Amino acid sequence: MPDEGRIKVEVETRRHQMFPVLSDADIRRMRRFGSLRSYAQGECMFRAGEPGLGMFVLLAGTVAITQRDGLGHVVPIGQQGPGQFMAEIAQLSGRPSLVDGHAERAVEALLIPPDQLRALIVAEADLGERLVRALILRRVALIESGASGPVLIGPPDTADVRRLQNFLSRNGHPFQVVDSTQDADAAAMLAQYGEATLLVACPNGSVMMNPSEVALARCLGMVDTAIHDDLFDVIVVGAGPAGLATAVYAASEGLRVIVLDCRSYGGQAGASARIENYLGFPTGISGGALAGRAYVQAQKFGVEMMIPSEVASLDCSRSAEGEMVVHLADGRRLRARTVVIASGARYRRPAVPRLAEFEGRGIWYWASALEARTCAQQEVALVGGGNSAGQAAVFLSQQAAKVNVLVRGPSLAASMSRYLIDRIEATPNIELHPYTELVSLHGDPATGLEGATWRHRRSGAEHDCPARNIFLFVGAEPETGWLAGCQVAVDRSGFVLTGPAASGGFPARPAAPLESSVPGVFAVGDVRSGSVKRVGGAIGEGAAVVAQIHQHLAASESRA
Repeated sequence: MPDEGRIKVEVETRRHQMFPVLSDADIRRMRRFGSLRSYAQGECMFRAGEPGLGMFVLLAGTVAITQRDGLGHVVPIGQQGPGQFMAEIAQLSGRPSLVDGHAERAVEALLIPPDQLRALIVAEADLGERLVRALILRRVALIESGASGPVLIGPPDTADVRRLQNFLSRNGHPFQVVDSTQDADAAAMLAQYGEATLLVACPNGSVMMNPSEVALARCLGMVDTAIHDDLFDVIVVGAGPAGLATAVYAASEGLRVIVLDCRSYGGQAGASARIENYLGFPTGISGGALAGRAYVQAQKFGVEMMIPSEVASLDCSRSAEGEMVVHLADGRRLRARTVVIASGARYRRPAVPRLAEFEGRGIWYWASALEARTCAQQEVALVGGGNSAGQAAVFLSQQAAKVNVLVRGPSLAASMSRYLIDRIEATPNIELHPYTELVSLHGDPATGLEGATWRHRRSGAEHDCPARNIFLFVGAEPETGWLAGCQVAVDRSGFVLTGPAASGGFPARPAAPLESSVPGVFAVGDVRSGSVKRVGGAIGEGAAVVAQIHQHLAASESRA
């Protein structure tokens, strides 16, 4: 089949999957999960920026779907009629809608609220598969359209715009950027706010100046401000592969689970351009795609997500009574019968002068599509010799004119998988610099990085490079500072000890393999001492810890 015909078939197939028409038999199976609603002509059924009621299944009438941004622009998406349904990923958890829906003609619909939508997807497996596929494809389409979600107004190459672009991209949230250097209306709006370098217009109409990620998340309804008084079975701190795996397996087995993360789901793996050695994906999968699927899967089983939410401390003083308390930085507290530490590690910052001045202005700790586009036809440098560094180097080489890879040792053999080494060696615009370290940075923080100097550790020879973007993949340090008040035992490097290596707290039984020195507190993934620091290992530990959680809960109930 000619390429044009093949592409046409693929587009048509994808659209059919995105907007399927349900049969009468499908709708009969769905009726027990919802209730009938009627809407008069012209009536609003849902509005962007407002919490969604759930999924609407149209029985009669037509609905106009439109996108609306914070600047008042309205873009038609299309119409939906009998047999079609209106929802996307946000409706799994009752998050704000990303589009508007108005009844063009009198509508009769079946409204399925979020909790019943999740129950439907689980109970009716074949129908649920079609629904979830459509929900995911609709979110992807909204992201790709660049015409919904918050509007970022400012020069697109500034650190603040890139910061929020990265935050929203990592969280799978659609957004659009209006370049104030090219758009007169955007420039005028920015000028009205005085010293603001960035404005964000939310779908609900509110406008913020230079907002933090948390402030933006609250404006978008990504996180709530409610007081959560219920007792959870499991609190998972960290939404990387280990934390998401824990959440999926625990919730699928009936446990009530909440997941916290201070930035986004996916952890460091979420920033990987392509993971090629994870079982079941022979052609590879991006870290973002893998994490995104796990994030949706967790919500399917009813996992509550609070992202971004920063954990301040863990109170284990009542652990003997079967309860622990996680304190959040915003002052709220969450109670749980068990806690899983999956907080991973934070990026290590090498001792290079002025490094902090250029973070977000040419110094990066990840390599996403946003940074790759910035590096188009430029020379860049990358520091590190692990798998994450190798994946980033190969990914950047597709855009950059040249990628310099700096490693302190003689080669990549000791720290990188062979398939990545072979690929790097076969890529002509990647140059490896062994025995080399970054020593200085050049430029003005106001305008960004202009270059760097590195030194050969044996000869002492220095080289100046005009790289305006440098990527650092030099390892990470465990994110365990929030455990200080709970006296969870850690090794000399700060990683959490588990199993036989964990001491204290266990007078009647040994600690389970993934249990810390505090009964009921478990550790999985990169934060755990002795973990293999691989995506597959992290996911395996996330799955394995659930059986140990069940054992702990059963023992606690028998003692009670």
